[in-house]
Amino acid sequence: MGFDIDTRNHAEAILIRDFPVPLGELCDALATFTIDDVELIRSGGGEAASTQRLRHALAAQGWPKRNIEIQKLIDGEERGSTTHEIDHVKKTSAGSIALEIEWNNKDPFYDRDLENFQRLHVEGAISVGVIVTRGASLQEQLVDIVHRAAIRYEWQGFEDLEQFGLTPTLRQRTIVNSQIKKGRDFADAWARVFVADKFGTATTHWDKLKQRLERGVGNPCPLLLIGLPVNIIIPNT
Repeated sequence: MGFDIDTRNHAEAILIRDFPVPLGELCDALATFTIDDVELIRSGGGEAASTQRLRHALAAQGWPKRNIEIQKLIDGEERGSTTHEIDHVKKTSAGSIALEIEWNNKDPFYDRDLENFQRLHVEGAISVGVIVTRGASLQEQLVDIVHRAAIRYEWQGFEDLEQFGLTPTLRQRTIVNSQIKKGRDFADAWARVFVADKFGTATTHWDKLKQRLERGVGNPCPLLLIGLPVNIIIPNT
């Protein structure tokens, strides 16, 4: 289905052997996950309604948000504790899987997630860490997606955007108007400005995640990395 998939530190073997049911639950949740194009544009950054749907689907399968606390005891005395908040944790008799969804955060959030997975794995709190993020094909085609939506819904000016709940900033209006003066049509100019602002290269997407993996961030925790493909975006109906 076009998903980007990468595994590190024997995660694939561990999941298939020790966690076949949770792996199936995760696959089912992702296989049915879609976002319509207007929802994508309205959400922009942050915690989108679409992300909430995926969270609810996982929670319904027994993957709740969880705070994992690690306490250090020396001769019966507590010498410190740390708490790690994880988007979703699946506990089984074989161990636990930790999962983070990074739809559209600043890319340093990957370092936080992977370093948390590393610590939790070293302490025996999790067996595998999972990150779900925007895939390469989705990131590459975001301008085309927004452009096609603008044409489909006949967005020919800022007032048309406002009817869909979008309020361009003064800066965005200035840049769009400048590009129109250079010969771009409104739909093309708006798509480029919107994507650069809301889904830029410094946000969480597949290439940024791969950079962390190549540097070894998160090792030696077994990792499953999943990039959501462009075909999860569907026309609004």
